[in-house]
This record gives sequence, C-alpha cells and structure tokens, in this order.
Amino acid sequence: MPGGLGSSYRSLTGDVYRPTTVYNETKFSVLESMKKAFSFTSNQKSSEPLLNKDQAAVVSRKMPTSANAEKDALLGTMPSDSMDDIELKNIQMQFPSSKSFSRDDPSIEEVRVETDRGSLLVAVQGNRNKPAILTYHDLGLNYISNFQAFFNFSEMRVLLENFCVYHVNAPGQEEGAAAFPEDYEYPTMEELAAQLMFVLTHFGLRSVIGIGVGAGGNILARFALNNPDKMEALVLINVVSTQAGWIEWGYQKLNARHLRSKGMTQGVLDYLMWHHFGRGTEERNHDLVQVYRNYFEHRVQPGNLALFIDAYIRRSDLNMTRSLEPNKKECLTLSMPVMNITGALSPHMDDTVTLNSRLDPTNSSWMKISDCGMVLEEQPNKISEALRLFLQGLGYAVRVGRKRITTSTSVEGDTFILLPPPLYFRGENTGYMMKMSTSVDSVRSSQSVPGLQNNHWQINITENPISEAIVC
Repeated sequence: MPGGLGSSYRSLTGDVYRPTTVYNETKFSVLESMKKAFSFTSNQKSSEPLLNKDQAAVVSRKMPTSANAEKDALLGTMPSDSMDDIELKNIQMQFPSSKSFSRDDPSIEEVRVETDRGSLLVAVQGNRNKPAILTYHDLGLNYISNFQAFFNFSEMRVLLENFCVYHVNAPGQEEGAAAFPEDYEYPTMEELAAQLMFVLTHFGLRSVIGIGVGAGGNILARFALNNPDKMEALVLINVVSTQAGWIEWGYQKLNARHLRSKGMTQGVLDYLMWHHFGRGTEERNHDLVQVYRNYFEHRVQPGNLALFIDAYIRRSDLNMTRSLEPNKKECLTLSMPVMNITGALSPHMDDTVTLNSRLDPTNSSWMKISDCGMVLEEQPNKISEALRLFLQGLGYAVRVGRKRITTSTSVEGDTFILLPPPLYFRGENTGYMMKMSTSVDSVRSSQSVPGLQNNHWQINITENPISEAIVC
C-alpha cells in the first residue's frame, strides 16, 4: 500500500469515469471498506435491499477490496450486447501497395513524334523554354514505371523547376500500346538511337542532358557517339557497353519466345525482377517488389516487349576506347561529361566497371550506390543529390538541399563571376581550394577578369546560384 499499513483508500461516488480512489489517512478496516463499497452500489441501484451480516461476510471473502467492487459496478453498467461471444472464422492477409503508377499527371504532356521508323511517344514535363533533359527507359519499363517515382521525389521536383524533361518511350513500350503486327520489323539499337534526332528536331532542341537506364542508356550512348554536339552530358545507370554474351543471349532469347507464345510467364517475370533489382530483393523491399511484379504481369504488352528484347540482345559493341596518350585529343569514346552509376546489388555492376574503363577519366566518374539494385527506386535521395552536384558542375546553378551561405559581405545585384576550369585559386585567409568556371549569362564582359580575354568557356546558368559571396 502506498500509504503504509495504517492507511486505506476512500471510494468516490458520483461519476464513475473519474478517478475512483483517493488516498485517505485512516486505519485499515475491511468492514469499513465493504460498507463504503456497498454504499456506492446502493446509489446506483437504490431498489436493491441491504445485505445482512452473513451475506456481507460471504461477499467480503469474494471481494476483499473496494477496487474490485467498483470494477464490478462499472461492468454492470455496460450494455449486455457488448459481451456477446464472437467467433473468428477466417483470416485473410493483405499486402497493400505503397506505390502505384498513374498516367493521369496534369504536369506531363504526351506528344507523338514521327520518325523514319514509325512514331515515338514522348512525354514532356516542365517548361519547354528551359534547358532540356532527355530520358530513356530500360527493358520492360516505360517513362512512367522507370522515372515517375524518381522525378516525383521531393528534391527532384525542386530540381526540375530549372529544366524541362523529355521522356522518350521505345516503340510499343508505352502503357496501353497496341500489339505490333506479325510482320513488323523492330528497329535495331542503332536505329533507335537515330530516332532521337527526330525528337530533338521536333522540339527544336540544340542539345540535351541524357539520363538513360540499362537498354535506354545504351541507346543514349550510341546517339552521343554519333552526335557529340547534341549531347551536353550523360547520366548512365546500369549500362552495358559490350555486346551480349552467350548466357545473356540464351536467357533473353528464351524470354522473347515465351512472351510471344505464352505471354508473361513466371520465368520471364523472375528474369525481369533479377535484371532490375538483382538478388535478395524480397528481403530488402517487399512492397516495391510486389508493385513491380504486378506491373510486369498486368501492364506490359508481351509481344512488343519481346521485340525490344530481341533488338537489345542483337546489339553491337559500342567500340569505345580510352586514349592512353594524354596529349592525344582524338579518342573513340564519349567526349562529354559522363556520370556512370550502378547499384552494389545490381547484376550489371561489373558491366559498369567495364564501361568506366572505356571512358575518359578526365570527364567521367563512376558511382556505386550501396544496398540497392534499382537505384532510382531504392535510393532516390542519393541519386538526386549526385545529379544536383553533377548539374552544378556543368554550370547549371540549382539550389536544392544546399545550406545558405552566411558571410559579412554581400554582393550588390546578381553579379557572380566564374573562372574557367582548370583555374584554381586559394584564399589568403581560408586555405580552401576553389574551382571556378566561366558563365556567359553572368559574366557579361571578360575584360574585368584577368586571363579571360581569350577564353570562351560557355556554361549555362539558369538562376543566380548564390545571393552572397565569400571574400577570400
């Protein structure tokens, strides 16, 4: 007892939903407790007769404390129907999907672009007057299932305020696409890359920043090799630069045959899940796996996917070589900046290492994202941050996720001077190395900056990157 041996608890009468006991400094008495308990019940049921001594003794043995009496009094006030027995007959487990793909996005406009090998569906997202980003999807996917969740990520939405995105769908891979006729000849990988020139011409784009995943990245790389002036930079995710090996060729050939004859079989479904996520996906993200399994089973046109797979396994080698001579400017590789990304659990990680060995190390970087295979879906925060830094390195000043710089000196107006790489300078009082690059939009005249008279390094600035400057 909290109050010690010589104390008891006094029952409250009235509203039973208030605290029912309060501390009282009186001597402990069972009889007094029973009297108070039955006085409480007598107020609730005044018509019941009082108990005699024998009945009180029996009740005192069954209900030794006033708390039990009050509990029974509370239970007596409950409706009788709430105490009916309920029999549990069936249990059904449900796994609700945390994400679903929707084509009804008011911010996206779907446009048909005519090419020499049929029409392409291009989804335009953003203001067309802003710099262009062009995306291309992987096998079994389209612009919705491959990029919708990533570009709807909160940080990416802020980032895309500075750009316009053009999502290109491979022929017949969009949702609700009609099946191709039996005699239809699907374009090769080289022809799919050549179709992108029609897209750029249709929208009047001088150059684009490419983001490609898997087979789509291979198509963008082919287009960049043939048209280096049209591709400003490339982001390649899980991209293979070599031709198909015998094991890949055999599996994909079997998948294409099953898709034509039987539709989406379990074997094809398992291979697509492995192709995108790698192994052990069920343990990492069960909900995401269920979403994509359901998508592959019900929202993919099997015959059209079989044609796309055939074109992919018949791909040729990109024939890129890294120049071993530092002074040799002519090299058979991508000349624009490239960010090569893969997941640590992706089955294509070794292929991205091979691709990295064929790129120019001065303008390319290789990234391995841990604990994922499908990096855009499983690690969108890391990819969005890497993409932001990559775009800033190109000269596109986007302020997403950066802390505001606080200094004691401010700059009037929107003046921001950038020096051309690889020009560095060290602050006298800071000790930090800073790399600068020129900007046509912000530097109106190069006469005010020493060493820029003969330099025409062009970098695009979409907004004032910082409102305050650091004094070095």
